[in-house]
Amino acid sequence: MAKSGNENKKDFSKAPLRVFLSYFRPHWKLFGIDMLCAVGVSAIDLAVPYASRRAMQTLLPEKLFSLFFLVIALMLAAHVIKAVFNYVITVLGHGVGVLVEADMRRDVFSHIQTLSFSFFDHNRTGVLMSRVTNDLFEITELAHHGPENIVICTLTIVGAMIVMFTIRWELALVLLIILPLCIWFTMHERVKMKKTSLEVRKTTAEINAVIESGISGVRTAKAFANEAAELEKFDRGNDMFRTARKDFYKSMGLFMSGMEFSTGIMQLAVIGAGGYLIMRGRMDYIDLVTFTLYVSTFISPLRKLAMFMEQFTTGSTGFMRFVEIMRTEPEIKDAADAKDLEDVRGDIRYEDVSFAYGDGPEVLSHIGLEIRPGECVALVGSSGGGKTTLCHLLPRFYDVTGGRVTVDGNDVKTLTQESLRRAIGIIQQDVFMFAGTIRENIRYGRPDATDAEVEEAAVRAQIHEEIMAMPDGYDTYIGERGVMLSGGQKQRVSIARVFLKDPPILILDEATSALDSVTEQKIQASLDELSRGRTTLVIAHRLSTIRGADRIAVVEGSHIVEQGSHEELMELNGEYAALRRAQSLGQS
Repeated sequence: MAKSGNENKKDFSKAPLRVFLSYFRPHWKLFGIDMLCAVGVSAIDLAVPYASRRAMQTLLPEKLFSLFFLVIALMLAAHVIKAVFNYVITVLGHGVGVLVEADMRRDVFSHIQTLSFSFFDHNRTGVLMSRVTNDLFEITELAHHGPENIVICTLTIVGAMIVMFTIRWELALVLLIILPLCIWFTMHERVKMKKTSLEVRKTTAEINAVIESGISGVRTAKAFANEAAELEKFDRGNDMFRTARKDFYKSMGLFMSGMEFSTGIMQLAVIGAGGYLIMRGRMDYIDLVTFTLYVSTFISPLRKLAMFMEQFTTGSTGFMRFVEIMRTEPEIKDAADAKDLEDVRGDIRYEDVSFAYGDGPEVLSHIGLEIRPGECVALVGSSGGGKTTLCHLLPRFYDVTGGRVTVDGNDVKTLTQESLRRAIGIIQQDVFMFAGTIRENIRYGRPDATDAEVEEAAVRAQIHEEIMAMPDGYDTYIGERGVMLSGGQKQRVSIARVFLKDPPILILDEATSALDSVTEQKIQASLDELSRGRTTLVIAHRLSTIRGADRIAVVEGSHIVEQGSHEELMELNGEYAALRRAQSLGQS
């Protein structure tokens, strides 16, 4: 699988801000235009009150009315230009935000594809969906409004403060005394908002997971008449979400009301101090009007920053969750000197293999098993004995905790995962079908296959005639998870998929155990055709399906306790013979 180019260039161990800014680099031209327009908006906001003051102080007293109206016309033109700048900021700014979000979504999806099975064992699908969708949507708003708001607000606040000091330093000093209080309040409340925002993110992910699970399992819920139980689970998650949202809005309400109070106090302080200076004859009304205009110019970015703080809190929380998942390393990686597996013969060996999931007990202990090229070996035994785990070690879905697994004499840890898995075809009891057409699902075995090759694979899997009887043939839509196909049809589509892949090694994991006897016979014929000439590992509970295996290994209690042909094991009269007798009694 090819990784995103962006992911290859980014170092997610760096500070989150540096990672965030790195996503703007590919779009620097659009971003630069956006920032230039932001600077233009700030410059116009600073220039208009100053021009108004000069016009009132100089042009009107000297009766230069034509020049006065020219200045008014120029200020009107400035507002038109400002409107154009704001349009560009809105369009380009959101455009850059969408591009950044798309790059991040590609990176996180690409990265999730590289993570090991163990990661998905511990993370629910709905939670991951929330990280790829909801969290990144908030980042779009942050990517758009963040840089331009910081530029506009910083330039406007600093510029307005400088101009105000040139008009009346006493009034500017009053604002400068109040401003630190406003900044302290902002930073203090931001910490509280960030905590409550993170809780909202977590509960949103949980409620999404509950919804995803409820919709995916709706047929099971209906079959057991457990709709009420599903609704109860949803209500619990929804209550947690509602509580988290309420806490967030309380923090946001305190923040916004505090900001409004602070900005209101600024205006009141300026009017009071300005009135005092006018009474003392140290200031005229024109300066007070101009100063009031600059206070409005000064307060507007403060309010904008207050509004932006909510976006920053939610966006930065989402980005931290994005960085967290991007910093998650796959447990199974290709070695630095890993080589491709080529010219595969299918000679498989398990050499003193042991395995445990995490810190749990050993599932497999000192397993020794040799499978010759083209040989069919069946794994039987009671459930939980380790048969499926043994097969999962071959394509490196998990890594052994002791010993080694080899293919054609190569330790699988020394091979690239892509080449190793390309050489192995897997058919499981629970077949996964993608929402799409039958053709698309079969072609998944080899995406570059022609339509003729897809149909040939379906013929060999003995499902071609049933497909042609469907309304749209190979272009028939099969629904979510192939819900519009029967169990036998899904199995044969998965077999056709592997026929198309044409791997030299085959793993059949209870491929027919969920089917009725008539359908099983059809599937078995397809599997026999598929297995011919390939090294095959078969996991089976129905022992009648494996009598043709070259060798049978009985896996019990994390060990292989018996090996041999059907006849040899029946003559041994051990575990295998006991399993056969138990199944015969169950069927009689």
